[in-house]
Amino acid sequence: MDNDQQHISIKHWATEDKPREKLLDKGSQSLTNAELLAILINTGTPNNSALDIAKKVLGLAGQDLLGFAQLNYEQLKNVKGLGPKKAVTLLAAIELGRRGKLALAMQRIQIKNSREAFELLAPFFGDETQEHCHALFLDQSSKVIRVEHISSGGLASTVVDPRIIFRKALQLKNTTQIIVAHNHPSGNLQPSIADKLLTEKLEKGGQLLDLFIVDHLIIGHNNFYSFADNGLITLSFLRKQG
Repeated sequence: MDNDQQHISIKHWATEDKPREKLLDKGSQSLTNAELLAILINTGTPNNSALDIAKKVLGLAGQDLLGFAQLNYEQLKNVKGLGPKKAVTLLAAIELGRRGKLALAMQRIQIKNSREAFELLAPFFGDETQEHCHALFLDQSSKVIRVEHISSGGLASTVVDPRIIFRKALQLKNTTQIIVAHNHPSGNLQPSIADKLLTEKLEKGGQLLDLFIVDHLIIGHNNFYSFADNGLITLSFLRKQG
């Protein structure tokens, strides 16, 4: 495809270059991320094709699908050529992708390390500007049972009541292990004194109920800090399985 073709409407492109036709002819895996987004965007503007707009969206996300999954309505609707309706369409696609990823995770045999736990939990936090806490409940084989929202807070903290976590765990059949995660909107992943105290409190409370806190993740800016990886969890799932 030459540069001139990028500045004309997709409907005037050669059939083999049109995203929809390419998908039907060669399969969805043959399309670039931008081409897949262009199908969702559907139509362009006089000066920008749907593919041009898709490339702008990916540019806003840093050319990263995890970054795309964290875009919000305000960011999307302000992309030139997108607008409110198409922004909602993309948000719906993001949410379907998140739910599909969660459904796939539910079929995993095990969550074997902190990276797998992060990849599962990160979409639940998105680009939130407030702190939130979620808990990942696992059975004895570290198979995912459910992810539950625990609490929401302000810009710098959220109050986490261990009793809520343990109550939800006891309500779920076969829960023996718990991974707690909260976000730092600032992107600073270092645990605060309050984070460390919460982890200690959760560990002590869990031991009384035969519920093991196997990790505590701090998530921010597409990265994470693992209490287990840094030796701050008494019985991490890595040590338990080893």
